[in-house]
Amino acid sequence: MHVPDVSVVVIVYNDAERLPTAVQSVLDQTLHGVEVVIVDDCSKDRSFEVAQGLEAAHPGRVRAFRLPQNSGGCGAPRNHGIQQATGTYVMFLDSDDVLERNACRNMLEAAERTGSDLVSGMCVRVHLDNRWGKTTEWYPWIYSRTRTLESITEYPDLLVYDTLSTNKCYRRAFLLEQGLEFPVGIHYEDLLFSAQAYVAASRITLIPNHVYFWNVVEKAAAKSISNRRHEIANFVHRMEIHRRVDELLESKGHDEIKSAKDTKFLKHDLVLHLRDLHLVDDDYRQEFARLANGYLEGIDPAAYDHVNHLQAICAYLLGKEDWENLIPAAESMTNRGRLTSALAERDGRIYWCGEHLDDAEARRILDVTEQGLHTAPLGSLALGNRLTSYEDDGRGTVTMSGAVVNPLGRIAADAPLKAELEFRARRQIGVKSFSFPVETLVHAGDTIEWTVKADVGRTVRPLGIIDAVWDVRLKLTAGGARITTRVAVGGVDLEEAAALRVRPRLTRLVSDRFEPEITKKGNLSYVLTAEGAAAVRTQSLINNAMHGRAAGLVKRSLKKALKTKRNIGSGEQKVKAYHEVFSKLPVKKGLVVFESHMGKQFSDSPKAIYEEMVRQGVPFEAVWSYAGAKPTGFPKEATLVKRWSWQYLRALAQAEFWIDNQGFPLALAKRPGTTYIQTWHGSALKRMGFHEPRTKALGQDGQAKFQKAVDRFDHFLIRSEHDARTLAKGFRLRDEVLLRTGYPRNDALVAAHRAETDSGERVRGPLAADLGIDPEKKVLLYAPTFRAAADGSVEGFEFPFDVEEFAEQLGDRFTLLVRTHYLNSVTLPPSVAGRVIDVSKHHDITPLLALADGLITDYSSVMFDYAVLDRPMLFFAYDYEAYATDIRGTYFDLKEKAPGPVVATADELLQAIAAFEEADAKYADARQRFLAEFGEYDRGDAARQIVEKFFKESGK
Repeated sequence: MHVPDVSVVVIVYNDAERLPTAVQSVLDQTLHGVEVVIVDDCSKDRSFEVAQGLEAAHPGRVRAFRLPQNSGGCGAPRNHGIQQATGTYVMFLDSDDVLERNACRNMLEAAERTGSDLVSGMCVRVHLDNRWGKTTEWYPWIYSRTRTLESITEYPDLLVYDTLSTNKCYRRAFLLEQGLEFPVGIHYEDLLFSAQAYVAASRITLIPNHVYFWNVVEKAAAKSISNRRHEIANFVHRMEIHRRVDELLESKGHDEIKSAKDTKFLKHDLVLHLRDLHLVDDDYRQEFARLANGYLEGIDPAAYDHVNHLQAICAYLLGKEDWENLIPAAESMTNRGRLTSALAERDGRIYWCGEHLDDAEARRILDVTEQGLHTAPLGSLALGNRLTSYEDDGRGTVTMSGAVVNPLGRIAADAPLKAELEFRARRQIGVKSFSFPVETLVHAGDTIEWTVKADVGRTVRPLGIIDAVWDVRLKLTAGGARITTRVAVGGVDLEEAAALRVRPRLTRLVSDRFEPEITKKGNLSYVLTAEGAAAVRTQSLINNAMHGRAAGLVKRSLKKALKTKRNIGSGEQKVKAYHEVFSKLPVKKGLVVFESHMGKQFSDSPKAIYEEMVRQGVPFEAVWSYAGAKPTGFPKEATLVKRWSWQYLRALAQAEFWIDNQGFPLALAKRPGTTYIQTWHGSALKRMGFHEPRTKALGQDGQAKFQKAVDRFDHFLIRSEHDARTLAKGFRLRDEVLLRTGYPRNDALVAAHRAETDSGERVRGPLAADLGIDPEKKVLLYAPTFRAAADGSVEGFEFPFDVEEFAEQLGDRFTLLVRTHYLNSVTLPPSVAGRVIDVSKHHDITPLLALADGLITDYSSVMFDYAVLDRPMLFFAYDYEAYATDIRGTYFDLKEKAPGPVVATADELLQAIAAFEEADAKYADARQRFLAEFGEYDRGDAARQIVEKFFKESGK
């Protein structure tokens, strides 16, 4: 009898409708030697009958089994599937998910090639109820490239983060020999099973391929077991599984993995439950604290040093069962950037709260001085604002009260106060908002208390259908500060709150009520619904439409109208309008659309080209795109359009030229009459484009879309033949597309270097004075590359060295300018003021480069630009091995080519800065070689070349 290569165990419970789709994804695998083992967990619906039907339809390929009684989890049916499987390898699939078509083949090939006991690939979460077709890769950084591990100790992150059992392929003999089974009668069985498999495996292979599609319905009526966080039994099971995993790791002596797992527990597992604390009762909280604190006692203390300040604060306050301070902290953690505490000041330091400060550990954890909350402009803080009462009259009027946090009493008692409550449509179409004046506004020390009576029924007039969700904001003016806050529900019970009557402008047949709702982040919003007479009328309309001569026409017209209203303004509709409407309009001669870093800045080479066109008096119509709420720093003479707005799409469709440094939206095709000049934003150290493992893992369709996007480039600027070998090849660009002009943004640097060489002196210019830099000090610019958290999220930048130590040791000789990547942010402690300056909000880095006497970076492409100035560079590559080998690889070894010292520790960095002049002379030749290799075409005339080539010769 032929032994299948892979047995896929499909478990099912009360899921007869979706089971065939899951099974079909196995039958459609490109690997033919695959069998399906269906295990029904004693379903109450037709699931087992459906399974038997599939077995009958596919004899020899599908087998169906049923457990005699329901086990209440995934463990028992999967264990039964392992016993019934006959394949050399085993995989697991849930009945509501599907396998990627090549999953079995890719995993089998990897296992056979490497002899691994376990092969793991990338899982993709598919958000089924998201209108944009949202998908999320599960910890993609783990699967950036193919790698084989001889032990889990080589890559602890795998055990810590990827605890799924379903994106893996196991050698069946390995499972049986090791006696590996899922725990039964307890939830979160994947965590323990995966940990046991990782630890037992003699070899593990990771592949950068999508293998498993995890279908997620965020608004499902029945939550999955793991999402029922309001049930205390759920947390009991989570804690028990964590204890068992800890015991496993301790028994094997894996202390390093245990410490990393503790960090993840604080950052993820605990946070999931803390977010819901404001929704649960006191009994739940007491039991939750008992269970959590018992476990937290065994956490490695070092784990607290690897989480953000709010995560550490929440864990500490939970240990003290300080609910009054913990619940606001948990709300702040859920709503990133929101300040929900009034703060406390002691001896010049700022703390989250005034309690517990007699304990040294509390002072360390609760200290938020470096977050800069006490110095940030009041209007820039997202102040916490919690409901304290909520009443409605059952018709259309609601009276609500709340309290806005007043941190450190910064809103003075005598400051004039004024406020209004705003109802704002989440999808802003037509009328965007309605406001109500706040009747009572009182200064109450740590808070500003407010009360408003809003006649929503008379005032708020939604369109209906289209603008279905409305958020509530309080807009407060306190003295000269303007503060806008979301209204958090807090502990106010809205269960019995009545829906508010409203009068939609489009039709009252579909909806006529505002239903109060608590958002995922705990904020107040209203959802447009139908009740009573409106619901009856809606049903009547449907019934009438089923009969009569014009029934068919009515139904088709209504369906089309509703679809149009539903989709208007959606990304899909805009892309369609761009191609079918705007692209039919004539191309406008002289219309140039500029964009820098996807609209985030007026900067870089697009800015340099624009300014050169203005300087030369070129007749053209300039359009600049911007992202975010308000454009700042853009030229007043240009037309400004918000990225993805209708005006933006029309401008792109009619433009004669596109000029940007990153990429206009991939879904928008470039018209034949439009010339696309791609300036790009830096030479490459990291592998790019089709050289990246992630791009290679996209599959044929994904790679085709990427290729189509880069094929839009008519011209691509490069500054060296290194760019031709790396960037151009990575994007598969033809040589005739390349413009060997250098970067227009570097023209100013070339000019600065020439002026310095000719005159023999440095001229710092007005920027130094604006920043308050001591003319007697050397200026160093610290410009690191982009940093993301382990889970891929963008968080505040954390210094890899002690800036206070720098200021103390070297602040009398140097001023350090800190310029993070535009996607990161930084907060400096007050103690370093004047000696360390945050310049991250200076969009254009070129003037900062010209100002700096030396550059400190890690892997940022700014190194290639700064080389033009022939000034000293230091490379703080504290994680180089991980960066060069574990993420996506580099085109060359930085340590071999760096035109300055490469240091790995903070102590080495401070020593290298102290020996600044020595490094300047020592690396002079290396800087010249570096510039010759990476900046040979930067001659100072790149912008002029572009303008003369495209905007002068043709007479535009």
